[in-house]
This record gives sequence, structure tokens and C-alpha cells, in this order.
Amino acid sequence: MEKRAAQFGEDGNGGSTAPAAHFWGESPDEEGFYASHGVRGSKSFYTSPRGIALFTRSWLPTASPPRAVVCLVHGYGNDISWTFQSTAIFLARSGFACFALDLPGHGLSDGLRGFVPDVNVVAEDCLAFFDSVRDAQPPSLPCFLYGESMGGALCLLLHLRDHQRHRRSPGGGAWAGAVLVAPMCRISESIRPRWPVPQILTFVARFAPKLPIVPTVDLISVSVKVPEKRAVAGRNPLRYRGRPRLGTVVELLRVTDYIYSRLPEVTLPFIVLHGSADVVTDLSVSQALYELAASEDKTIRIYDGMLHSLLFGEPEENITVVRGHILSWLNDRCVGGGASSSAPLPQPELGDASAIPSASVD
Repeated sequence: MEKRAAQFGEDGNGGSTAPAAHFWGESPDEEGFYASHGVRGSKSFYTSPRGIALFTRSWLPTASPPRAVVCLVHGYGNDISWTFQSTAIFLARSGFACFALDLPGHGLSDGLRGFVPDVNVVAEDCLAFFDSVRDAQPPSLPCFLYGESMGGALCLLLHLRDHQRHRRSPGGGAWAGAVLVAPMCRISESIRPRWPVPQILTFVARFAPKLPIVPTVDLISVSVKVPEKRAVAGRNPLRYRGRPRLGTVVELLRVTDYIYSRLPEVTLPFIVLHGSADVVTDLSVSQALYELAASEDKTIRIYDGMLHSLLFGEPEENITVVRGHILSWLNDRCVGGGASSSAPLPQPELGDASAIPSASVD
């Protein structure tokens, strides 16, 4: 019932949202929109090993067989059916088979809205679904992770949990690489609760973990630069609009501190992308990831003046540059990895990248 309520316009907090069809507007419908971008989209529910229903989507290229698989993970309070899927559509029309799921407590998946009491359980749900995706692909097809914000942290957790399985990539790891967009490897000091608030929250959360009472800034206002795009993000009928729940905040503080302590154990190839003006996730931690990770293949891109929402909230010319960096990085690491790897792919109009200062270290 909770999923159906959300689907028909309730915000998950007892209120209603303005009618909204898609992030691109009322028309065309999904099928028509995907077709116009050379993509075939599908959606379904996946039942996790612990028995909860997780809403999933796929976006597949239609011009040629995929050259690689990309498994995408969204951030806190978000879902895969609104602006997040614009990146998946871009990657699919560029030759990549993309798969994603609404995390438990998000979007159309089971669970109390905005409640993340145990990130380890969420990681296991993601691994189970992505394993089912990877097992259905040819063994030679590279599989990449992609995560935004909290999704980036989950990607690192998946790697740390999964890399011992040595399932796929030529280097022996489970994944061919990861794209980490403003990853929440540690909560930014600008929004992190000050002492003794974390200690108080931890104590109270033992008794009332589901209470949505933790004060915080409006994430859209500090993440999305373009005012018109803030309005689009705000119309998402599935976005969690309540205050962070006690148990969620305590768990995110715990798991991000844990990930930070494990950065030297990261071995997979990755590119981390971060805006210098991001006040949601900490740029210095992305820099620490680059410096501390044991990965031999690692890249960092820092975009001067950009906010947290690099792939939606910025002006289009900024987004084009970031997309170009991601696509170039993926293409360089899947040569020969898929049936269509030698086929020409649609390339973005990069324009003058020098107009958007960035720092890159390969």
C-alpha cells in the first residue's frame, strides 16, 4: 500500500505533492521519451533474499549491443525515476546497459520512507540485485559501479565487501571500476551535527530510531544551482520530504566514518568527481580517497564553483563537461570488453571545457 500511495502522488509523510508525470514534463510518455533518445527502458520489482520488494529499472542501448554494464546507486532521499535517470539515459544512448534500484525506504521500494537503520543490509540488497544483473551478462562484458552521494558510499561498501570474490574484471576484482559522483565518504562538517549532538542522537535513537526530527538544511537549495531545476527537483512525487530520521542520521554518521577508515583498502579503478562549492559532501574526503586508495588506476576531477548536484543541478554546459569526463573514463576502460566496443558511439557536445575550470589528476 505504501508503494501505491507514493506512486499516486503522496509524499510519504502524509501530505500530497503537485501532480507530476516525468521530470521532463507531461509528454511524451516514458516509452516515447526513451525511444527519442535511442534507449529501451523497462521496470520491474526484484524480491531481495530477505523478502522485500525493490523497484528496479533498466536502460539499454538500441543502436548496438552494450559495450559494458553500469550498475547505478542513487543518494539519500532520492529515487531512480526522476532526475537521476537522466544520467542512465545518457549512458545507455552512449552504448552502456544501465541498471538501478530504489534503495529500501526510497522511491517505490518497500520500507519506511527515508529510514536507513542498517547500511550493511542495504548493501546486501544491492549486491543481490547487481549479482543477478551481472550473472545474466556475458562473462567478458565489463561491469562498472556508479554512485551519487550516499550511493557513492554504497559503491565503496560494495567493493570492500565484494572484491574478494574475484568474479569479473580482468584485474581479478569483482568490478571493472567505479564512477563516484560527490560520494558521501564522510558527511560535510558544514551539515554534520556538532558535539554533543551526535552523542545525544545516538542515545535517543536507541528508543525512537524512526522519529523524523533531526534538523538539517534543505538539500535541494544547497545542491541545485539553477533555480528552475530546483523547482523540477521539488516536484518529484517520490522524493522523501521529511526531516532525517534519528536512526538514519546515526547510521550515516557511523558508516561514513567506517568508510573513511577503510579508504586505504580501496583497490578498484575509480574516478571521483566533486564540486569545489559542495556543502553536502566533503571535497577533502574525496581528495583523501584519491590519495589514500591503493588503486593503481584512479582519477579525481574537481569542478570550480560547482555544487553537489553535478549531473542535474548545474547549467547545461557544466553538465555536458562532467558527462564528457565520465564517458571518456568509461570508454577508456571497456575497449574490447563488449560486442559493440569498436562501434561508433554518440559523443556529447563538449564545447570549451576550459570555460569550466577543473582539476584533474590521473
